[in-house]
Amino acid sequence: MITNVIKRSGAVVPFNPERITNAIYRAAVAVGGRDRLIAERLTRQVIQLLDQQALASHIPTVEEIQDTVEKVLIENGHAKVAKAYILYRDERSRLRRFRSNRIITSENVPWAKIWHVLDWAVDHGVHTVAGLNERITHGDYAEIVHESDKAYSEDMESAAEMILDRREKLRVVIITGPSSSGKTTTTKKIGMRLKHQGLNLVTLNVDNYFYDLELHPRDEFGDYDFETPQALDLELINQHLGRLVTGEEVLIPFYDFKSGKRINNHTPIKIGPNDLILIDSLHGLYPGITLSVADEQKFRVYLEPLLQMKGTDNEYIRWSDLRLIRRMLRDAVHRAYDPRQTLEHWHYVRSSEMHNIIPRIHEADFIVNTGMPYELPIYAHKMLDQFAQWELDYTDNPLREDAYERARRVHALLRIVTPVEDDSIIPLDSVIREFIGGSCYDY
Repeated sequence: MITNVIKRSGAVVPFNPERITNAIYRAAVAVGGRDRLIAERLTRQVIQLLDQQALASHIPTVEEIQDTVEKVLIENGHAKVAKAYILYRDERSRLRRFRSNRIITSENVPWAKIWHVLDWAVDHGVHTVAGLNERITHGDYAEIVHESDKAYSEDMESAAEMILDRREKLRVVIITGPSSSGKTTTTKKIGMRLKHQGLNLVTLNVDNYFYDLELHPRDEFGDYDFETPQALDLELINQHLGRLVTGEEVLIPFYDFKSGKRINNHTPIKIGPNDLILIDSLHGLYPGITLSVADEQKFRVYLEPLLQMKGTDNEYIRWSDLRLIRRMLRDAVHRAYDPRQTLEHWHYVRSSEMHNIIPRIHEADFIVNTGMPYELPIYAHKMLDQFAQWELDYTDNPLREDAYERARRVHALLRIVTPVEDDSIIPLDSVIREFIGGSCYDY
């Protein structure tokens, strides 16, 4: 019997057959299948084949296991699932190569927008951590807050104006972006601007279209995966959207997260002549969500904290690290969720983002930068000690290599930032309040 596995890094870790089942089931869900029992049966075949092929002292590698999974899927007539599995495997391989390159060029990066943000940062002396620290030392923190919020507001004004320019044809406004990019606050702010001009955003909460929990794919640690678009009933969403844009009333479902069950035909919704359907979702740009709506009837706003600031290592601060800290703080404030758990599972969130969200950034009609230079000093005060401890805790743990690397990198960043303890200068309607608490909005 297999007891251990050799990871790509060379580390030897305990063998967990549930990971094989989860990977097979994930591939099945991607092509419309939802029978976990089949995934479990195929897993047993994979293990049996590995046992037959290996010598008693042999420890299989991750690659050997994945090759065997492909073989079993194809031999059992699951060609579509095998293709989805192979494509996902190839995507993960490309991401590993992507991370290994120090010089990165990618079609997923909005270069024109980034240049604008960088130009602004240089003009305001916050394009480096050293510059930010110097301005804080000189007592400019309140001014940095004001300048940053002004730039963010200008972005939202531009988005609202573009929506108003197309109001005659538009029926759906999509506000999207990866986890903790500031979608909720930005949606509220854009909604208020449109309301002043006689337009009303009516939310279609796609979270209510989740499948029952027992049908969800799981991540590699066995946790249910709410990050993939396949966790949503895309067919039902499109049925309802198609009817709503023609003026029909529909009964949308309600998803009870406590029980993990969906209640169908629960809430009536109808769109009036001055209403626009609002979709606020991670996967707003995913084609399968709005197939029933013509492109000219949709306006897509993409959010990302496009902070342009270099640390002392001359490397730009990663936007995903900012969002990791934001999610930790938000989940602790609003969901009583342990930040350590967020760190341990963030690699899975990133994998879903890189596969399903970020590649579609150029399909957006407008990009809003939600990155605020003033958020870093607050995070340095709130989170420095925890990241220092996590770096120690995960050292030499082969099962938590990703958590260790992120903890090490964020700890190195926060310890060079001048901390600010008093956040009272941050406005109550700031997008950062969505994460640190104290907002004037209900979340």
